[in-house]
Amino acid sequence: MSVEKVFNGHGQRSRTTEVMFSYKAIYVIISREFKRFFRQKGRLLVTISRPLLWLFIVGTGFTQMVNMPATTSYKQFLLPGIIGMTILFSSVFSSISVVWDREFGFLREMLVAPISRATIVMGKLLSGAALSIVQGMVLLVFSPLVGIKVTLPGILAMLVLIAILSIAITAMGLFIASFLTSLEGFNVIMNFIVLPMFFLSGALYPMNALPTVLHYLTLINPLSYGVDAFKHILFEKNGALGAEFPLFLDIGLLTVFSIAMIILAARSFERKE
Repeated sequence: MSVEKVFNGHGQRSRTTEVMFSYKAIYVIISREFKRFFRQKGRLLVTISRPLLWLFIVGTGFTQMVNMPATTSYKQFLLPGIIGMTILFSSVFSSISVVWDREFGFLREMLVAPISRATIVMGKLLSGAALSIVQGMVLLVFSPLVGIKVTLPGILAMLVLIAILSIAITAMGLFIASFLTSLEGFNVIMNFIVLPMFFLSGALYPMNALPTVLHYLTLINPLSYGVDAFKHILFEKNGALGAEFPLFLDIGLLTVFSIAMIILAARSFERKE
């Protein structure tokens, strides 16, 4: 089904038809975002190369600067953080499609279409989260190269955790993007948010090594709990190296944050004309 057929439909519909129409609209939004992603060769190349550069080049350079236990290399410690970084950048910048669609008028077509605003939010949310999940899981392929062996239960656990974190960050990005009207403004605000989130997440160094003030900032950073949860799974045989919080707390806080951001994003879109 084409985008035009979905977003330009009119007429009376039964409740069942409206539900089916919403599902089709969500499918069209997701399909459109995936096609856009894979057609942008530069974005695809950066998505693949950036985490590998951090893992193997930055990881090698930082090895002499960060003290690690004799049984663990810095590259191993860095892997959960790089997965978190990939999800962060992918989820947040997938939200840029909202600003892009607003500038070129496509968002207005969606907003006036006979579908709920929640449907639009869900389509954008699922498409951004799905792309982030794929990219995060791809990085697990490189885990043996740094000496981390992930079992099948570990892969399934990582899939669930990556999905939760992807939804949380994508929803946050959608909420912020709903207030912005230009790509320039989005880039400035997102860089102001994304980089501190990454550096204050325990991705590059243990959180307990930070000064007290910065350590408190990590406690309000949702990415901190995502990276911490990854450490529980990837370092299960090494006493969850670097993990600061219980796994149930990581999952619980991320889930609550996800729900809160989804509600805020949906309400924000509801107020848009």
